[in-house]
Amino acid sequence: MFNCSHCDAQYLKWQGRCNECSKWGSLIEDVTQPKTTSPQAKTTNQTAVPLLNLSDARTVQVTHRPTNISELDRVLSGGIVPGSVTLLAGEPGIGKSTLVAQIASSFTQKNQNGEISKVYYVSGEESEGQVSMRLARLGIDSHNIVFSNTVDVGGVITTAVKEKPALLIIDSIQTMMPCAIDNLPGSPTAVRSATAELIGFAKSSNIPVLLIGQVTKDGNIAGPKTLEHLVDTLLTLEGEKDSTYRVLRASKNRFGATDEVGVFEMKESGMVPVVNPSAKFLEERAETAGSVITCIMEGTRPFLIEVQALAEKSYFPNPIRRTSGFDSARLQMLLAIISKRAGVNVSTFDIYINIVGGLKVHETAVDLAVCTAIIASVKEKIMAKDTLVVGELGLGGEIRSVSFLEKRLKEAERLGITKAITPKTLKNIKDLI
Repeated sequence: MFNCSHCDAQYLKWQGRCNECSKWGSLIEDVTQPKTTSPQAKTTNQTAVPLLNLSDARTVQVTHRPTNISELDRVLSGGIVPGSVTLLAGEPGIGKSTLVAQIASSFTQKNQNGEISKVYYVSGEESEGQVSMRLARLGIDSHNIVFSNTVDVGGVITTAVKEKPALLIIDSIQTMMPCAIDNLPGSPTAVRSATAELIGFAKSSNIPVLLIGQVTKDGNIAGPKTLEHLVDTLLTLEGEKDSTYRVLRASKNRFGATDEVGVFEMKESGMVPVVNPSAKFLEERAETAGSVITCIMEGTRPFLIEVQALAEKSYFPNPIRRTSGFDSARLQMLLAIISKRAGVNVSTFDIYINIVGGLKVHETAVDLAVCTAIIASVKEKIMAKDTLVVGELGLGGEIRSVSFLEKRLKEAERLGITKAITPKTLKNIKDLI
């Protein structure tokens, strides 16, 4: 059997390229395959497993330990659950280690009983000096944070059993090396085995484990896909590197909902929760042609954001189409609708779309706002500052309804926006001209 060292796909014979991940030269023969036995031999002299009645099962109330970081507790539905395994993933430099340092600080504070807990921080990437410098920069007292610079999972678990910390932090899981696996760190087998050992420790000791995960250049979590299935909670930290805002999402949460997001602002003091994101995203807005206010839903929270469009006469055979925070393929579709249904010629313009604040928008409710910004930029018209634009656009130019419209309008009204262009007030994009 041959296994891909990148995605862990299996093949009966060697081939130059993996069909799953398209990597060349990544297939390695697995020489540790167990001896196969016939189905009859497998079932011979086997003891039947006991059957349990689910109606008689005793349920235990899940208790969340708050981190005292408001936006993080919102995403985690109250805090970190004892004995759980949480994976925090994000691009390099996005702020994962900074957020983890703040979580460690919150766990070393006095609890309700007046006791001070200990946090065990393990790093396979940084030395004790580097971690100490970060904690000092963030103003975090490190007296109750014990540190190990190792990649040996077995040694880490042995130390954790002895120290009994309130939280175990692994930075990062891709650098950890399990005892029984003779593979390089970061390989799918090593990552999967290391995670399985840490999960077993968390469940048996009731100590929560926080894993930091690296991502590939495609934005996916490095390692096998089973890593995401093994953990209890999967958090992703998003944001543009040149922006100070970060968005925390829960893609998976066995102890709560996954429809909440947290917004942070990166400062010298660390990741600061943004209590009122709408006001933050609009505080520097200027009344210019191509600037439109819209409202997106992140989980159950409405955010007011600014959509900017710039239409400049093109001097190239193929006009430029650039987006920041918006899907470029959807922009091409919206430009075709504007040209065909609204009668606005955009084929001779370079079009640039920017979502202010470094956010990435995937919601179709911003279609009308993007089209309005483009048309306003082409015609050099300024939208009123107190106008909200929300709606999905169909290929026929019709403006379709969006979910949570009333909640979006209430959020706009709270910030003093009194006018709104919605599917209730506008039926077709040609009426916008």
